[in-house]
Amino acid sequence: MRSAADVVIIGGGCMGASTAYHLSRLGIRNVVLIERERQLATGSTGRNAGGVRHQFSIPENIAFSIESIHLMERFEDEVGYPLDFHQDGYLFLLSTPESVSTFEQNIALQQSLGVEVELLTPAEAARLAPGLNVDGVIAASYCSRDGIADPNGLTTGFARAAQTAGVEIERDTEVTGITVDADRIAGVTTTRGTIATPVVVNAAGPHAARVAQLAGVNLPVEPLRRHIFIAQPPAAAVAGADFPETHLMAIDFATSFYFHREGANILFGMGDPDEAPGFDMTVQWDFLDSVVEVALTRLPVLAEGTISHAWAGLYAMSPDANAIIGPVEQVKGLYLINGFSGHGFQHSPAVGRHLAALIAGHQPDVDLDSFALDRFSTGTVQPEANVI
Repeated sequence: MRSAADVVIIGGGCMGASTAYHLSRLGIRNVVLIERERQLATGSTGRNAGGVRHQFSIPENIAFSIESIHLMERFEDEVGYPLDFHQDGYLFLLSTPESVSTFEQNIALQQSLGVEVELLTPAEAARLAPGLNVDGVIAASYCSRDGIADPNGLTTGFARAAQTAGVEIERDTEVTGITVDADRIAGVTTTRGTIATPVVVNAAGPHAARVAQLAGVNLPVEPLRRHIFIAQPPAAAVAGADFPETHLMAIDFATSFYFHREGANILFGMGDPDEAPGFDMTVQWDFLDSVVEVALTRLPVLAEGTISHAWAGLYAMSPDANAIIGPVEQVKGLYLINGFSGHGFQHSPAVGRHLAALIAGHQPDVDLDSFALDRFSTGTVQPEANVI
């Protein structure tokens, strides 16, 4: 392991890998990326549903989506590695006049930024997703260029390209300390030695608050468990007319229940309003009963299926469901890329580039002021409404 580096990145998920890749593209290659697990993308990155969408409620998040999805579409040409990416669309099912009004405003904003998104009738939504029950649905928001991408493929692609450019990646290594000298980053202590560095990037996902505390910084990011289930329907259902034909992601906005096709199976999940913050990632099978109650209403074919497997991952939640990006004023050289509240994977290509630009002394294309850590003390928060 190098004894000195220009930048040390803590966390080998999609955010850390993207930042490392984009730093290397800017000519900053004396970089060490540290991952405490034996493999990259085994934390929150590898445990999410892979959804990628333009449909957000604030301009900056939409801008992140536009850039990230554009890169995913040409990932192999740009990064040099293949990426499994299905653009079959996102369908938000809306069942109250209030949600329809909110989404109409969101659609107007998205369209003003060049996103091709539209409001559909329930019948139009049902035609897009065979087997979908639209009882109680008033309207649906749909964007055809949204889709499902492979988190592991994206992270591995970024990491391999960065490594080829000269970035060092240290796995099975845990950061145990961050040295701060006169309010400036001076180095990092790990289980395999120390690295002198003037810049540290906290890309530790749900563990970001602990890493920030190593530098004496309070970071309001909490881990929140989310479940994903895989249902295996009978072969007759897969071949029938009442089963989704594509990877389209359908989301019941009122309940947060979502599903998309995963091979011959159905991947589905739903947020638990009673979930308390914590690092427990064991599957709570009792929660499945609540999910199934909604699932059978929206996709009746699931009644004929069996749950083949399930897993739980952690959202890294911020108080306003928006990311915390950029430098920490009280500790020079400490940069944050945390708290994405469930939409980090899909924004990692763009946000990694913007953070790399900041580190290199360039002005990012997107104004990152609204993502600064001090917004919570100044009260200048702008919550993201479309959190699933």
